[in-house]
Amino acid sequence: MGRAFEFRKERKMKRWGHMAKVFTKLGKEITIAVKQGGAEVTGNPRLRALLAEARAESMPKENVERAIKKATEAKTGDFKELVYEGFGPFGIAYLVEAATDNNTRTVANVRSYFTKCGGSLQTSGSVAFMFDHKCVFRIKEDPAKPIDIDELELELIDFGAEEVFKQEVEDEDENVSVEISIYGDYTAYGQIQKYIEEKGYELISGGFEQIPNVDLKEVTPEQRATLDKLTGLLEDDDDVTAVYNTMAPEA
Repeated sequence: MGRAFEFRKERKMKRWGHMAKVFTKLGKEITIAVKQGGAEVTGNPRLRALLAEARAESMPKENVERAIKKATEAKTGDFKELVYEGFGPFGIAYLVEAATDNNTRTVANVRSYFTKCGGSLQTSGSVAFMFDHKCVFRIKEDPAKPIDIDELELELIDFGAEEVFKQEVEDEDENVSVEISIYGDYTAYGQIQKYIEEKGYELISGGFEQIPNVDLKEVTPEQRATLDKLTGLLEDDDDVTAVYNTMAPEA
């Protein structure tokens, strides 16, 4: 198994530690998807994937409807998807994705978090080359119809997939299910989603992630505590949708 597997294993359910944050993130992404591709689900593959994720996360129907309505209201400002780059302390590179209707506010907040923890916000291109932009899908395996992972990977390679692997996932009630993660170049998003839908697999989520392509840096427990503080400040910002860095996973 490759880098994407290790990345997913380290980050499993860590990006969004509580429901409110999950719903805020999904709500913004649904609004953006509708603004970009329309509210008609059949013609908007990104929206279909987000609605599948909303169901998997038990996002209330009214929250979804509110996000869609928000996208169609003339008075609603446009959310823009932006990427901020910076260095945390100890030479750790950070890539911060945000969806905001006020870049001035968001960049000021992000800069303050870096400064507070001994890091610095950088200009565009400073650290982006250290990450590969990937599309990622998660599908649920039907216990009655186990999926041959090798066969699936061979088929998906023709659609742009680069890495496919299984994971056992335990929910809050300690129920265990099997999920399959599919990674590919971000340009393969549409092809992979089309394959999943045509095969009738249960889609849990479909989106994009930034995978470090450099050697991850080992840090001491004390350094990790400072870096975790920075990561926490960034993730807790309402405008931030994802945070990536080049810190090695905790042993």
